[in-house]
Amino acid sequence: MAKQVFINLAVKDLQRSMDFYTALGFTNNPQFSDDTSKCMVWSESIFVMIMAHEKFSGFTTKPIADTKTNIAGLFSLSVESVDEINSITTDGLKAGGTEPCEMKDYGFMQQRTIEDFDGHTWEIFYLDITKFPQQS
Repeated sequence: MAKQVFINLAVKDLQRSMDFYTALGFTNNPQFSDDTSKCMVWSESIFVMIMAHEKFSGFTTKPIADTKTNIAGLFSLSVESVDEINSITTDGLKAGGTEPCEMKDYGFMQQRTIEDFDGHTWEIFYLDITKFPQQS
């Protein structure tokens, strides 16, 4: 079996969060979804499990972080072009997300940041490795 990544996020409003992630381009896998969690698919190997707080609490003994005021992690998604960065971010903003900073251009990589309703931070980026600075 291929290695896969599952990112698990606690959310306050499951349907609103599902709509947000759908706007970013994720699709829902109903096989791994129920009334308390939704499996949102980015690719064949990357999944985001959005879970109601009660369900999420069943997987940990620690309190759930308030990601509206504290950062718990930065999640990054690569895309094929700067146009795709802009399209995804625009769709996420229309779905109610927020953009905490302006686009960053590192020459070889461009990135925009968007946050969901719970403050989970996503970096959407395009990397052109041919423009990566060469080591001397």
